[in-house]
Amino acid sequence: MPNLFDPLTLRGLTLKNRIAVSPMCQYSYEDGFSNDWQLVHLGGRAVGGAGLVIVEATAVEAEGRISPGDLGLWKDEHIENLTRLTRFLHSQGAAAGIQLAHAGRKASTPIPWKGSGLVAPKDGGWTPFAPSAIAFDEHSAVPQALDKAGIQRVVQKFKEASARALKAGFDVIEIHGAHGYLIHEFLSPFSNQRTDEYGGSFENRTRLIKEVVSAVRQVWPADKPLFVRLSTTDWKEPEGWTADQSVALAKELKGLGVDLIDCSSGGAIPGVKIPIASGYQTPLAAKVKKEAEIPVAAVGMITGAAQADHIVHNGQADLVLLAREFLRDPYFPLNAARELGKDIAWPVQYDRAKKK
Repeated sequence: MPNLFDPLTLRGLTLKNRIAVSPMCQYSYEDGFSNDWQLVHLGGRAVGGAGLVIVEATAVEAEGRISPGDLGLWKDEHIENLTRLTRFLHSQGAAAGIQLAHAGRKASTPIPWKGSGLVAPKDGGWTPFAPSAIAFDEHSAVPQALDKAGIQRVVQKFKEASARALKAGFDVIEIHGAHGYLIHEFLSPFSNQRTDEYGGSFENRTRLIKEVVSAVRQVWPADKPLFVRLSTTDWKEPEGWTADQSVALAKELKGLGVDLIDCSSGGAIPGVKIPIASGYQTPLAAKVKKEAEIPVAAVGMITGAAQADHIVHNGQADLVLLAREFLRDPYFPLNAARELGKDIAWPVQYDRAKKK
């Protein structure tokens, strides 16, 4: 079985190890443009030895942002700054990924440290939209239900953003289908109460994500991997989206050209009791990997070198994504290699510190 520091090949891309920086929103941008903060923030994790750095949720249209401070790739002008980022990530031996997203009914909220609730249109916000006119909670706006033309517009926006990601030099695209954002809203019966071909049955509720994947694959080269992040359960089974449905969907997505399922969970509705503990989502990843026979990534409360190595070595996941631990320790891979007795290359500028 592979170990944490063994390479991983997906299509024409080989990652130098199985450690990835999970997408983490920074809410630090103006009009969607990448900036110096992002370059230093993510560049530092590449210097720290990550095999793959996935850029945070990146809106495919302005109305798809969670907040006015979100990153975007809805216009060609966004490409240049992101090219600077991918160029640096590549210079440090890391592959560059980007998570393309649409916030759906969770859009137009304040930057987290500036408050909660809604950003009104008069203050630079907008009216969110969703599969159905159902608010997330009592503090959220009632979204506008998308008509069929609006759904096809969203599909086209994912396709256009993917073409821009290619021009910006990214190696991996991850489609965000989790955490109660637009694609997940279509999957979950809690947020999707449509009666047309995009609602009701499993086939109908999964129609949007399959259309998005197919559209992205039209412009994303055959030698480049495509990931999908799923909330593998709403943690309210059997009424909501379930782990078994995630397996069924993963099988279909595999046939449409998806190479890896990033297995997260939750976010569809508020007030759900989630059994958060060390590695609590890893069994969900293991289930999808085994039953759908597709590579998977594990994410969530993975904080230690031995824990991450165990997940890979025991075949629970092919890739380990870290978020908060990378905020605490940008050099997690270098330190993990030392702890696990693996000799890996350090940046030449840091090599004098390799041995204590």
